[in-house]
Amino acid sequence: MPADAFTPEHPYQTIQAPSPYRELAAHLPNRVGIGGALITMVEPDPGHEADYNRWYEDDHFYAGATVGPWMFAGRRWVAPLELRRLRFPDDSPIASPVTKGCYISTYLALEGHFDDVVAWGIVMMRDHLRPYGRGFDHREHVFTSFSGYEFGVVRDDMPYLLPHHVLDHPFQGLVVEVLERTDDVTGAEMKDRLRERLIPEDLSGSPAAAVLAFTPSSLPRGAAVTERNLTLLWFLQTDPRAAWPQFQAHTALAERAGARLVFAGGFIPTIPGTDAYVDELRSAERNP
Repeated sequence: MPADAFTPEHPYQTIQAPSPYRELAAHLPNRVGIGGALITMVEPDPGHEADYNRWYEDDHFYAGATVGPWMFAGRRWVAPLELRRLRFPDDSPIASPVTKGCYISTYLALEGHFDDVVAWGIVMMRDHLRPYGRGFDHREHVFTSFSGYEFGVVRDDMPYLLPHHVLDHPFQGLVVEVLERTDDVTGAEMKDRLRERLIPEDLSGSPAAAVLAFTPSSLPRGAAVTERNLTLLWFLQTDPRAAWPQFQAHTALAERAGARLVFAGGFIPTIPGTDAYVDELRSAERNP
């Protein structure tokens, strides 16, 4: 780009943007970092799986989330029946039965603008999408919450991967865990144990490359959540099925942190522009 590309003579400098856009551009902070997330695990009604996938992928992923200001990344994941059958514990308070929740979508909100993202999402869906027939009634929210960001841990052999990269990096799998803190520790103690020692030790040499931790906060839908819960998103360089023994051992990891593991489930990325995996949501048979 020429050195004088943004001199006063350049056309960009003479653009008089409408007032809302000028205000948004000036709404600080604008440092790149994670402020929170929307994590939404959903079960389409039987017989409506393909319609749900098309509605969410073609419209709602964008119109209901990523076109909004300060929602800077998003990715959809799916759990075929074979993968959902690995979930535990069977008596999970998050999903009943524990196999419920075929799809999960994860979105990251910019640091300093989490409340703005929440407000935008509520108003957009309530006032500008659902009243115009752009909702989808044949689904159930299993575990959906705007969640505050706590911390991120990256495996020590990936020096350039930062927590805010995770939804753009081509990870092959995601494992979602929900912990429930016991009375023996404070929330700060539990998070410190996980962040400083337990998660780094577990990541070392494993196919999991990064973990983000969130506290479910405003507008939980589906499962009941409390201030004792912590959601961990584990980003994998392999299919979760290949790494499942690692996660089966996380019952003990949670106990060492002062918590109980109340949900563990794996997902793989959806393939935008296709209906891949839709026919595996109710059947465990793999496509050839």
